[in-house]
Amino acid sequence: MTYTLPLRGASNPSTQKNGTNPGSFARPADIGGPLSFSSPDTPGMPQPSDHTAWDFLPEGWVRDGMFARAPAGFVPVTQLEHARMGTVTPQMLRVAERERHLTPEQVRDEVASGRMIIPANIKHLEHRLDPMCIGRAGKTKVNANMGASPVSSGTDDEVEKLAWAEKWGADTVMDLSTGGDIDACRRAIIQNSHVPIGTVPIYSMIIGRKLEELTPEIIFQALREQAAQGVDYFTIHAGVLRRHLPLVKERLIGIVSRGGSLLAKWMLVHGKENPMYEHFDTICDIMREYDVSFSLGDGLRPGGLADASDAAQLGELTVLAELTEKAWRRGCQVMVEGPGHVPFDQIEYNMKLQRQLCHGAPFYVLGPLVTDIFPGYDHITSCIGATAAGFHGASMLCYVTPKEHLGLPKKDDVKQGCIAYKIAAHAADVALGIPGSRDRDDELTKARAALNWERHFELSFDPDTARAYHDEDLDVDTDFCAMCGHDWCSVRISKEIVEFASGKAEGFEREKVMKSPALTPEQREILEKRGVLSPQEIHKLASKTKKALESHEGEHAVCHSDYVEAEEAQLLQEQRLVQLRVKNTVGEKNASSAAE
Repeated sequence: MTYTLPLRGASNPSTQKNGTNPGSFARPADIGGPLSFSSPDTPGMPQPSDHTAWDFLPEGWVRDGMFARAPAGFVPVTQLEHARMGTVTPQMLRVAERERHLTPEQVRDEVASGRMIIPANIKHLEHRLDPMCIGRAGKTKVNANMGASPVSSGTDDEVEKLAWAEKWGADTVMDLSTGGDIDACRRAIIQNSHVPIGTVPIYSMIIGRKLEELTPEIIFQALREQAAQGVDYFTIHAGVLRRHLPLVKERLIGIVSRGGSLLAKWMLVHGKENPMYEHFDTICDIMREYDVSFSLGDGLRPGGLADASDAAQLGELTVLAELTEKAWRRGCQVMVEGPGHVPFDQIEYNMKLQRQLCHGAPFYVLGPLVTDIFPGYDHITSCIGATAAGFHGASMLCYVTPKEHLGLPKKDDVKQGCIAYKIAAHAADVALGIPGSRDRDDELTKARAALNWERHFELSFDPDTARAYHDEDLDVDTDFCAMCGHDWCSVRISKEIVEFASGKAEGFEREKVMKSPALTPEQREILEKRGVLSPQEIHKLASKTKKALESHEGEHAVCHSDYVEAEEAQLLQEQRLVQLRVKNTVGEKNASSAAE
């Protein structure tokens, strides 16, 4: 039977085109155009906008060929302004080094179009910030939220969580502190971070005062203070307007955004329009002075599937599109925030509607969660939606941890959230055909095929966990694992078939005898948390199986089929290891086993 694969001209995510996979089914890469790396459309999806940030130049600017001329005496500050004038900044050069499929000029042009931002406050650049980009032409990014609350955590804890989030792949971090010494906590996070830091400034604006006392002057002062500290992007909930509030009345769960709910209450108390909207131009000017990027907040995002894609959410998105244009006219970089809780079937529409209305400005989404009934597991329910969001249009994914809806995330929750979202972002990048995005997967597959356990672990995202889980069942470094045992190992069998390439990649050959190291403290901690083995079993893990199989220091256990003859190896396994399968058939040998 002949199959016609839906190849559309997308790049192969494997640099060497390894294996037999034909490549990505996504659209052709359109770097420099409105589609960059994009998914094919389901019928009826909104099409990309015909406009970009070039159509919203500040007053007095004039297009001049590929770039623009600013008024005489103008001094550029923001990455957007530099890009419009044709300058490749040091930050753009660094982004191109990190995004190896992009040139510095492509980075500049994407920033100039408004489809990419480089969140890099000029004050944060004086510390440890390593510039990065957010935009569809680059890889999908992950944000981790943290911050002290009135009832939990403090500055030292949050700085520790910052380092932990960076270790586990967070591309940006948001400090959402609402308690403790917020100013000191923010300062410490900025000074210690290598990644951009975002905040929601309204939180600090109401500390020590009633919400009703909030004034434009208080807003401006708080923004100036945080910008001067080095915050790289602000979530500004300027899209929640008085006309939207009646649309929320019938929702099952109302307004779930803290910033959105605070401003809604302020508007109802004062009978006035959202001050963030009314004074948006002044806010732009404050942010431009330090090159603080906008993260236009989704104050009316849905908090449950029943409220998704409703009139309130989409009405706010329309206002955010208007504000995107305003911010561009004042020289500011912009990304837009999105939902939330969204049924899986509606994710593509939400991504592509934002792309159209906001002229390709990067979309930064929370999840979305695709079901509401798994508290404690919402890092999973949301990373499923995040994968779809990344494929269909999101540029950055805001992680969700197992503590979502339940409490403030602790250190291990941060790790679990980061890993779930690195999976989502990476899966989207591979599906989109971003060049080189599958290279590490291919290398690990070669190691797995060669049964080269050490290389397998080295290439994994979390080597300690991979090694610990392996050694939990079988702590000797065999040419099989405890899932299948020797005779049932399909990977070993494929490797032994001369005609197959499997397991024979150059540089991945498995040595005949390798020392299997004892558990590290990190790996022991992983197994202790799992609770499958007793502390005594974990303590003995490094020597237990070797002793049973007469292995001595520096030697492999004699159950290895590459150390003794296969018949002898199987006999030892049958005699000294627990059998997982005991029924034999004619001509079939049984050696599927785990360490006793």
